[in-house]
Amino acid sequence: MSTSGSSRFVARQEPCKGCSDRHAVNISESKMARLVEMASRSRPVVPDEEYAQRLSLCADCPALQYGTTCRYCGCLVQVRAKLVESTCPFPYESRWT
Repeated sequence: MSTSGSSRFVARQEPCKGCSDRHAVNISESKMARLVEMASRSRPVVPDEEYAQRLSLCADCPALQYGTTCRYCGCLVQVRAKLVESTCPFPYESRWT
């Protein structure tokens, strides 16, 4: 059986967004504030004390990437931490409990 035809199914590997010059993974504070405000317009939010506590736990988490992104779910932690319905996606046990 020939394997020469199987090479056409190999996906081209793209570098991750953090390694690529095509994508900017750093988000300015003002843009992040706008994103949090937009996400919280139509959904219930946690009190400021709980929001600060969640962000503190995220800041100490080994899964925080680029200072903004959760490695486990890919979300912007500032947005996720603000919403009542959100939970921490840390495997096996939420860090927000």
